[in-house]
Amino acid sequence: MSDLGSRLRRLIRLKGPLSVAEFMSEALWHPHSGYYARSEVLGADGDYVTSPEISQMFGELLGLWSAAVWELMGRPSPLLLVELGPGRGTLLADALRAVLRRPDFLAALELHLVEASRNLEAAQRARLEGTKASWHAELSGVPEGPTIVLANEFLDALPILQLERTDCGWRERLVDFDSGGRFRFTLAPGPAAQEALLSPVERAAPLGTIVELSPAAIGLASALGRRVASFGGAALLIDYGRKPGARGPTLQALRRHARAEVLASPGSADLSAHVDFAVLARAAAEAGAGCHGPVPQGAFLAALGLRERAERLAAAAPQHAEAVRSAARRLTAPEEMGSLFQAFVIAHPALPAPPGFGEPT
Repeated sequence: MSDLGSRLRRLIRLKGPLSVAEFMSEALWHPHSGYYARSEVLGADGDYVTSPEISQMFGELLGLWSAAVWELMGRPSPLLLVELGPGRGTLLADALRAVLRRPDFLAALELHLVEASRNLEAAQRARLEGTKASWHAELSGVPEGPTIVLANEFLDALPILQLERTDCGWRERLVDFDSGGRFRFTLAPGPAAQEALLSPVERAAPLGTIVELSPAAIGLASALGRRVASFGGAALLIDYGRKPGARGPTLQALRRHARAEVLASPGSADLSAHVDFAVLARAAAEAGAGCHGPVPQGAFLAALGLRERAERLAAAAPQHAEAVRSAARRLTAPEEMGSLFQAFVIAHPALPAPPGFGEPT
């Protein structure tokens, strides 16, 4: 049994079953035994591969997107360019390389990276060596001012709660363990206070329905909405998107690029859940922001010129042409990442529709 597993069992003995959010937080972020305390989680040798790791084109296009949004903002200087959950720093490194021919944009930038993992921060510092940047454990540590935020596969790792509709009403799903020490789901004995967060449609769902909520993601959307509404800017969030009206649990575990048991061996696998962008849009709008999307990642990247960029790269290096085209297909094809991932923007309400999006919702 892992050290983290033993710690979680002690917690449960002391205080009773844990919420799914508490379990996720410990499993992912415990400073010594959590998943992100591991030295290698991304890439072919890790558990999953993100879009920036698949191709340089992803980060390059997001860099050019940021420069275009800066123009729409009226070219403020300084501009805070913030990345949430920057992984190994690949996205930001590629984005900065793509805008080298925009010295006016580069001169306006102040770079800020929000990262809770010390191991990943070390990888980011190595990747961005020679680049002036600041690191923060939370968004609240980033200074105020005109801001563009980039976040790829950040929201899906934020802790969630699960509620289940039973004969006795809505009950929160909790994590306990059996006589053999194996973690299992159980239900809270009393009504779920979080039922107040459910929509009328969700409250009327059939018995046995499981609904997921992420207070952390809602809080982040509110904070981003307040920031861009107050100081100008936009936040581009790209992540697994829950289909409108879809219900049911999406919490999943990945280990070595394959699905794993969610509760088995906490700290050894990545945990994530699909993002409900409709809920985040309401939170951002209540904070005074405008919202754009979500749109499928494939359509978004195509609108930014990914196919044309891929052909230019293929022509420049014919020996790598098939690898370049394969990466482009993986990022955009509906059966790959093109429809599973969604792009969504929270922006100042007066900002025109950014590249890749239509009118604000």
